[in-house]
Amino acid sequence: MTKEKPKAAPKQTTTTGAEAPQEVFRADASRGFNAWLESQNASLAITTYRVGKIMFFGLDEKKDLWIFNRNIGRCLGLTSYENGFWVSSNTQFFRFENLVRPGQLGQGGCDAYYAPRMSYFTGDLDIHDVALDKDGSPVFINTLFNCLAKPSAEHSFEPIWQPPFISKLVAEDRCHLNGLALRDGVPRYVTMISQTDVYEGWRGQRESGGVVMDISNNEVVCDGLSMPHSPRWHDGKLWLHNSGTGDFGYVDMEKETFVPLAFCPGYLRGLDFIGDHAVVGLSKPRDENKTFTGLALDGRLKEKGIEPRSGLYFIDLKTGTITHSLVFEGIVDELYDVAVLNGVRKPGAIGPLGEEIKTVLSISD
Repeated sequence: MTKEKPKAAPKQTTTTGAEAPQEVFRADASRGFNAWLESQNASLAITTYRVGKIMFFGLDEKKDLWIFNRNIGRCLGLTSYENGFWVSSNTQFFRFENLVRPGQLGQGGCDAYYAPRMSYFTGDLDIHDVALDKDGSPVFINTLFNCLAKPSAEHSFEPIWQPPFISKLVAEDRCHLNGLALRDGVPRYVTMISQTDVYEGWRGQRESGGVVMDISNNEVVCDGLSMPHSPRWHDGKLWLHNSGTGDFGYVDMEKETFVPLAFCPGYLRGLDFIGDHAVVGLSKPRDENKTFTGLALDGRLKEKGIEPRSGLYFIDLKTGTITHSLVFEGIVDELYDVAVLNGVRKPGAIGPLGEEIKTVLSISD
């Protein structure tokens, strides 16, 4: 049974890292969230593209909620690996590495403190999902040019695949290719809002034109979706968001249909997994942004008497129950991606735009 509302929660104590948002921001955790997060031995990172920040959520020494952020620019795609993460902005594609050695603590008592160590200057490609293949090489969805790409030392990007209906490589965002899932370490599935080959043709197909495509054979494995996002292959299933309806679920590969597991009161983007739970991101649809309004989600929210929310929901993959939540209030009303930082309790980072990038140094052994 899908649980439509997370548990009511008393306000939890929050510890905020340096460079907190200048405007008001609050994250309200559900009852028992801190203890649950501690039991998972993990923390979280999200991208908030409207305010241009990457934000971290963990626990401090007192087991209170720890929040830390750094300015990145208009950041979207995010993927983590054992000792760091990759994140995209509107001009660059960054690799961050953890500076803290095992058994030590970094600035502010952080057990992981990330610093930018590599960057590709891509220009504004409207990069969406990013991932690392089985060799650890980054790949990304180049939404502006309607293709899957990898970074290049000589050019803004190197295209490696495009949908079969796209007639040429051009900066026209024709189908709003956005999501990427790896399978066995190889790029395999993508989501797009439509199968259109004209400038921003997807905008007229938002309600039911979305598809999931298998790029190994260019075949559609699921269609009739509304604004699909964030496909991920996990535990033998292809999970994703049918964002236009507010549903998180998976693809039944035999029937080639989307199976909803849980409804969430927000525009869904961003997906990772922690234990037997999915971590999903919710954004508030904005009236001035026609991309996110006028969808079935609006009617479902009204029908259920629920206001849209921004934040993170934690969904039991076996039951579809929403067991925990982090609900955001204030400046952060939209997010794009989420990544689980396994083995990290209290994360921090050096931003590429701040002063400390000049003075915080690391040297190889």
